Amino acid sequence: MDSKILEKSQYWTGSMFDSETVAQVKHLIANDEKELTESFYRDLEFGTGGLRGIMGVGTNRMNAYTVGMATQGFANYIKQQFPNLSQIKVAIAHDCRNNSRFFAETAANIMSGLGFKVFLFEDLRPTPELSFAIRELKCQGGIVLTASHNPKEYNGFKAYWSDGGQLIAPHDNNVINEVNKVKIEDINFKGQPSNIEVLGKEFDQIYLKKLHGLSLNPQAIARQSNLSIVYTPIHGTGVSLVPEILSIFGFKNVQSVKEQTVVDGNFPTVHSPNPEERTALAMAIALAEKDGAELVMATDPDADRVGIAVRNQKNEFVLLNGNQTGALLLNYLLTQWKATGKLTGKEYVVKTIVTSELLADMAKAHQVEYFDVLTGFKYIADVILQNEGKKTFIGGGEESYGYLAGEFVRDKDAVMACALIAEAAAYAKDNGMSLYEQLLDIYKTYGVYYEDLISLTKKGKEGLEEIIAMMANYRANPPKSIAGVSVQMIKDYKLSLSKDLLTGNTSPIDLPKSDVLQFYLTDGTKISVRPSGTEPKIKFYIGVKDAYSGNIESDIESAKQKISSIRKDLNLN
Repeated sequence: MDSKILEKSQYWTGSMFDSETVAQVKHLIANDEKELTESFYRDLEFGTGGLRGIMGVGTNRMNAYTVGMATQGFANYIKQQFPNLSQIKVAIAHDCRNNSRFFAETAANIMSGLGFKVFLFEDLRPTPELSFAIRELKCQGGIVLTASHNPKEYNGFKAYWSDGGQLIAPHDNNVINEVNKVKIEDINFKGQPSNIEVLGKEFDQIYLKKLHGLSLNPQAIARQSNLSIVYTPIHGTGVSLVPEILSIFGFKNVQSVKEQTVVDGNFPTVHSPNPEERTALAMAIALAEKDGAELVMATDPDADRVGIAVRNQKNEFVLLNGNQTGALLLNYLLTQWKATGKLTGKEYVVKTIVTSELLADMAKAHQVEYFDVLTGFKYIADVILQNEGKKTFIGGGEESYGYLAGEFVRDKDAVMACALIAEAAAYAKDNGMSLYEQLLDIYKTYGVYYEDLISLTKKGKEGLEEIIAMMANYRANPPKSIAGVSVQMIKDYKLSLSKDLLTGNTSPIDLPKSDVLQFYLTDGTKISVRPSGTEPKIKFYIGVKDAYSGNIESDIESAKQKISSIRKDLNLN
């Protein structure tokens, strides 16, 4: 057995740990070397989504002690950054997952014991409402306990800064440094209850009122208020607020999937609570087909991401990918801002580098500035922060089903997105179109964009080493052609360098360093490769574009075949 792992695990049998934890660790030491290794071979680190891992004992697991160390380290850093404040304020929220309330209360106790004013939500709440609370209550930071759409055995700890966005450099690395200094015996888990203020439904109304202010065409909703919508929270935090915001916007024909409105961290009706997957929407689609609904929407457990299904020209429900939904939403925002005379030349949109270039093309067509950022919504939030008071953020998002409009939330917001997607559907219907027909119209205007995402799961220590080796190999032996098409440009965000293979010219990339590679082919195809910052996966994003030929179905099928050839050539099938 690795001596370092053994030493770390034996520390966890000390008197400062509760008896249940000690018993579990001793059992692993005596009986399960593999699980012991997985539990202690590393410490959980902040990735693009913060701290996230499987629940259990150990330094590489989510438990009261890893949450405690993260909270203490984060609190220590906040105190360093705001030394002159008489009282530091933080907000804390949690989702529906097993232990989420316990972890949230653990964090609240620790911070209250340090003298912080803690605003703790009374029960589960969407992650974007936590971001809103930080700004609304003028907090110096915030925490949400969630593992987003991950399987039930996961939980997570997302840290937020005073702007309402997730931690970015240098704060993220600095917090890690502070967390690494923390010892379990230094943490006061008891806290000071008098420093904790509970946030309830009254605060929800402040948030919902702000969301309602984003509505761009209430007249269209009034005319199409009977638009038939089916919604599912997939057992998560959207259960109350999404139906409520749809009602506030004016939609009168909204059904929720009753079986999935039951709040349950075991997600009993789905294999995975991931709105990217059709199986997660299966019950909602079945209800929509039964009752003749026009739009299906599903939010993930912490209600920051939304997946939708719409009826195609054959009246069949199709699940749109994150790029397609993002294109529909941004198209609606841009056209309505233009129609209402709100475009002044100082507006902008933001997308991530792995998101479809269709969003950039739409911005250009409306003469609206756009920004590309690294994967992770915290980078979109940073652009909003940097432009605050100088330019106006219209909206933006990422291919992983996260979208945002307005500036009062600084993270992806599925509560907001559901309302605006429904409004876009009402506007389309008011003009004699379905959302699917609207998407086809976008393709006819800008070209047929089609994307695919392939995630290869590589679990554990061996999996992490394999992912590192794959990225190293792509850098050492980059492909000269893919599926018979020459590679024209390679962008290496770890080296901050872009190289044109046809001319040999190189240019710097003005973004933070990140372990991402992009291959641009001569036919306009873009392939991005990156290890996930929150999951044991390496992801391949493939995006192709073809001119509209006059037959949209044929064009889409051609795009799918091109992607299939790329997958085969890269051994991704």
